[in-house]
Amino acid sequence: MTGTISVIALTIAFVLFTAKHFLADFILQTDWMWRNKDQKQDWLGALAAHAGCHALLTLLLALVLMPALWWLGIVDFAIHALIDRCRGVIGRRLGLTFERTGWWWLFGIDQGLHQLTHFAFVIALVAR
Repeated sequence: MTGTISVIALTIAFVLFTAKHFLADFILQTDWMWRNKDQKQDWLGALAAHAGCHALLTLLLALVLMPALWWLGIVDFAIHALIDRCRGVIGRRLGLTFERTGWWWLFGIDQGLHQLTHFAFVIALVAR
């Protein structure tokens, strides 16, 4: 990257992506998505629907901030689905449930990876 980044633009974009993540991960995620995306079988539809919510919101943000980067929605779909699927598989293999500290550690890693993904998107969208 050879350009500069406005601190104001960076802050606004990061706040927008933080709100986007809250909406898609906690408000728009249905009980069906939450319960089924981590299952051993029949998980694909729920995971695709959940990652699709993230992708759609990222697409909308990209179209507002820098339309040429519309494809970040597709990237977000793939990355979000991969992170969530890995968390679900690891958690299931380790027998982790809400009551165990390891589940919360894994959840924290999941959320941190999503925020790092968003930070990379924000840099791409506001770099000049």
